[in-house]
Amino acid sequence: MLFYEPLFLFVFGPAVYLLYLLLGARRGPRALLLLVASIVFYGWREPTFIFVVFASVAMDLYVARRIWAHRRRDAAPAVAGAAPAHFGDDGDLAVLEAPPERESLFGEEAARRWLAVGVIGNLAILVYYKYTGFLALNLDALLRALTLPGLHLPSIALPIGVSFIVFEKITYLVDVYRGVTAPARGPLLYGLYVFFFPKLLAGPIIKYHDIVGQFQSCPHATIDDFVNGFSRFMLGVTKKVLIADVMASGADAIFSRDPTALGFGGAWMGVAFFTLQIYFDFSSYSDMAIGLARMFGFRLLENFNMPYVATSVTDFWRRWHMSLTSWIREYLYFPLGGNRKGEARTYLNLWICFLASGVWHGAAWPYIFWGVYNGVFLVLDRLFLVERLKRLPDWLANIATMVIVMIGWTVFRAVSLGQAGAFLSVMARPWATGDEAPAARPEIMAVALVAASVCVLQRIGVQLGIDWLALARRHAFAANSALALLFLAALAKGLAEPFKPFIYFRF
Repeated sequence: MLFYEPLFLFVFGPAVYLLYLLLGARRGPRALLLLVASIVFYGWREPTFIFVVFASVAMDLYVARRIWAHRRRDAAPAVAGAAPAHFGDDGDLAVLEAPPERESLFGEEAARRWLAVGVIGNLAILVYYKYTGFLALNLDALLRALTLPGLHLPSIALPIGVSFIVFEKITYLVDVYRGVTAPARGPLLYGLYVFFFPKLLAGPIIKYHDIVGQFQSCPHATIDDFVNGFSRFMLGVTKKVLIADVMASGADAIFSRDPTALGFGGAWMGVAFFTLQIYFDFSSYSDMAIGLARMFGFRLLENFNMPYVATSVTDFWRRWHMSLTSWIREYLYFPLGGNRKGEARTYLNLWICFLASGVWHGAAWPYIFWGVYNGVFLVLDRLFLVERLKRLPDWLANIATMVIVMIGWTVFRAVSLGQAGAFLSVMARPWATGDEAPAARPEIMAVALVAASVCVLQRIGVQLGIDWLALARRHAFAANSALALLFLAALAKGLAEPFKPFIYFRF
């Protein structure tokens, strides 16, 4: 179910919200209502895969209790509420709380085996649904190249949000193993963590220990929660329908053509459209998710912090999809050794993490190369690039960073490495002229100008110390009135035209 389709806006959403309010202070019934509503929300489009998630939830509950039992056999680990690990200014681990020394490794080894069972079981779901086709296609090509019989497998539909679901479930098991949190008290609490519908399809990725207290209390929604949450939701719908979808039309039109026929200007125009599309599309989903959760009284962590004002690639990844970046740091980078095993190992760890990020984004070679590309620039940042960029004015460092990011988005958007190479070749030759110079529709160019202006205003705000959000709060009535008009315009456009799915639904 889509957040901005009529069924959700006028039936499902209002009905669930009113029932939640009518249940008053009864926490148990409120939690059960949210769980049932979330299952219906997801099962509406994924009626088959939802039973796979049910089975894996049951597996997680059992495995987590086995991990906890074996961990306690040797020593009681710190539970949720203990002092967290501390991180240095560069984002690397500075102090990590270690469990007490154990007299025996029996419990530790058994707990580790159970963790492996849980992680492998969840990854098996992800690999089967997301990567089987990709692996089979490449194996088939290899076999045919060796003049051997090819491989034929039936196509497997990719369930919406499978990567987000699997990552959160792995997070829970690892945190139980680490002693960061105790196992869920029961299926209701853990099921709500997995299925909570505002964040279910495209994040933000949340950690069980960060949200369990809210699920246990099931907070009562206040008027302030409704006003702030609905304003954020309206902002998300407006960004998605009036900006992201329009940019998608422009990007799709250009990327469907031969880049050699577009020329230098046309190729860069298509990349610029996609650069604006992916930011406003994905950040709009996060706005809607955070806003919906706030309406029910829940607080979800922010997922974006003006990424297009970044002055280095490292800075960009601290601002873009922050929940994924945090997940990679805590559950992949640190276990690989982080920055604690020498410079060469640090560079390798960074590169591996962003290779994994590329693989996570999609089962296709362009995503993998996009991950490799970002990993290389993160290593270059550590070697010398950040220091070089610091010598430049911030606005110039921002432009240089955006050029690097946009080249990466070119690979990300391309349907094949061949198309990516063709676009990059044209983009690298300012003298390249096309036979068919793209003539984007006036409304697309106008929206692109507005979207780019938003990013420029964000940069100006950072440069001059202007907090645009605080300014909007001081003039809340005027800001919300303008937002409401844009929201109505977005609804009208959404009803009149076919919807465009969120980009991150495919991940």
